[in-house]
Amino acid sequence: MDRNRYSFLSRWPLPAPPPAVYTALERAEDYPRWWPQVREVTRLDDTTGVITIRSLLPYALTFTAREVRHDPAAKVLEIAMTGDIEGWARWTVTAHGTGSLARYEQVVEVTKPLLRRFAVPGRPLFRANHRLMMRAGRRGLRRYLEAV
Repeated sequence: MDRNRYSFLSRWPLPAPPPAVYTALERAEDYPRWWPQVREVTRLDDTTGVITIRSLLPYALTFTAREVRHDPAAKVLEIAMTGDIEGWARWTVTAHGTGSLARYEQVVEVTKPLLRRFAVPGRPLFRANHRLMMRAGRRGLRRYLEAV
């Protein structure tokens, strides 16, 4: 096992229809409006941006996100990431009851030196930090969709 490699899977049941959820998720520059841990999104061009995130632990991660799949028909968004973390992340939005299910998958390797140094003892904290971030994101998106 590579101590600096992480795989995450989150499922967000949401009370809005899939097109509304997909539309919100495809606007990454709006994430800081509803996701507290997404501190900044700076668009570089139509398919690339720089994102800075910070959750409970006292460190920020900055990475460049490049769109590799934008499929409104299948409701799939996928990015490649380079910077403090390298890998990929994908949103897949499907119908779920009267609302939607937003499935988030991420496979990354941490490249930030401080996090690599604490890879073994910090791994449980890093995973918990990610869970907290995802929980806050789900709550924020739910509120955002209800307000729109």
